[in-house]
Amino acid sequence: MIKKLTLATFLLSLLTLAAAAQTPTAPTTHLKIGDTAPDFELNDTGGKPVKLSDFRGKKNVVLAFYVLAFTGG
Repeated sequence: MIKKLTLATFLLSLLTLAAAAQTPTAPTTHLKIGDTAPDFELNDTGGKPVKLSDFRGKKNVVLAFYVLAFTGG
C-alpha cells in the first residue's frame, strides 16, 4: 500500500513539473503604444519573402494570426 502511494505521489509530482515546464511566460517588450514596429521578414502565401519595411509609407499593414490554423483542432 505504501509503495503504491509513494509511486502515485511521485507520478503526480512528475506530471506537475512537466506541466509547469510547459507553462508559457508572457513575452516582454520595450515597445510602447504608438512606437514604430521593428522590421521583420516573413513569407507570404506564395512563399515569397516580404519585409514589413517594404510597406513603410505606402499602405496600412494588418497582421492576422490564426492560432489554430493548420492544426486540425
